[in-house]
Amino acid sequence: GKEALQRIRNEGVARRFVGLEIFGDPLVGSNDERWPVYLNDGNVGYITSAIYSPRLRKNIALAMISARAAQNGTELKIYDGSMEKLSVVVSKPFYDPKKTIATST
Repeated sequence: GKEALQRIRNEGVARRFVGLEIFGDPLVGSNDERWPVYLNDGNVGYITSAIYSPRLRKNIALAMISARAAQNGTELKIYDGSMEKLSVVVSKPFYDPKKTIATST
């Protein structure tokens, strides 16, 4: 408890919970296990949940990763159990802030 909080205060946060956009074909279903996340071939964390968003028309995920890799725009690699995919750290929550999806053309 208290010792852990003092260590975090003194050393800083080591990991962050971030949003990711995963590039490639739409994911089929959600992940049932943690997928590893890599930066420059070094493991920096794992994906806790990932799914294709039909509303946003992209694959989205939540991941717990090293604070050094948690800046928006950081490109990361993930391994989904069968293949490597590229991803990028994005802002949470996942939504359309300008509401461009809901507008008609």
